[in-house]
This record gives sequence, C-alpha cells and structure tokens, in this order.
Amino acid sequence: MMINSIQHRRSVRNFLDQPVEEAKLNEILEAARMAPSGNNKQPWFFIVVRDEKMRNEVAAATNNQMWIARAPVVIVAVADMLARSEDYAGMVVDEENSNFDVKRIIRDTSIAVTHILLEVDHQGLGACWCGGLTQKNIKPVLGIPQDKFVVAVIPIGYPAEEPKAKPRKALEEIVRYEHW
Repeated sequence: MMINSIQHRRSVRNFLDQPVEEAKLNEILEAARMAPSGNNKQPWFFIVVRDEKMRNEVAAATNNQMWIARAPVVIVAVADMLARSEDYAGMVVDEENSNFDVKRIIRDTSIAVTHILLEVDHQGLGACWCGGLTQKNIKPVLGIPQDKFVVAVIPIGYPAEEPKAKPRKALEEIVRYEHW
C-alpha cells in the first residue's frame, strides 16, 4: 500500500557502501516520469550522477553538504522554462526570478521529486531532498543552462541509518472544510 511508503519515508543522510541496482534506479526514474503536471507540460529533467568526482562536486555546490557525495547515486531534479514557452530560451532563472511560470515549473517538478522519494522508499532505499543550494553554484557544475532551475539534489542509496519519525500535526490542526 502506498500509505506505507508515505508513513515510512525519512530523510536519510547516511548510506551503506553498496551500489543501487539499475532496475531500482529505473523504477525510481519511471515514478518521476509519471508525475502529474499542469497542462501536462512535464517540465523536468533528471541528471543521474554516479561518478565519485562529480558527486563530490555536486555536494560542494550544495552548500558543502559533503555527506551527499557518500550516496552511490545522486539525482538532480531540474525544472525547464522551455516546457512552458520557447520564448523563455536563454532567460536567467534563479532564486530572485518572480515570473509566474517559474513557480509553475518548480511546483510541477516538486511533484516529480515527491514521486522519487516515495519510490525510493518502496525500493528499500533511502534518500533526502536537498534544497540548500543556489543556482549560481550548482548550474556550472552540471552544465545546466540559465533557463533551467535546479529544484532538488537527491542523494540515494541503501540506508545506514533508520531515522525516527518526526512529529506531525494532527489532521484537526491542518484541515478545514468548505472555507477557512
């Protein structure tokens, strides 16, 4: 049942020195591919980083969170402005951009990242959504064009830890019916 992965998923930051099987990685990427998006634009790309040197560079560019490099696989989720319109070609997209379509591609790519995290758990692996980055630091490392936006860096591997569940608010605290 899907609720099991939803309830079990944690942010894993310690990984075993064990490779992730190709079949599992493909299932994870397939889960991302199947995510819904506004107007079915599918504004995402996923960069799979396995090379140790590149993982270290990605970790350094993600605010020096070097633990990221210890994961055998890192997926970088990239939102693409061109999915909304060819008119955006070459546009600089960074944290300061207020264009509404930037918000839309980030929203849609975030849904795909959530699919990744849930499938990672389903595959018996661990991951962490890392958003502590700046576009100016991460894009050059991976050769990402300016009209793209890195939404997440996701280290993935076999967990070497079992983080405890964090407290969640009760439904009564977060649900409203019919109006605020």
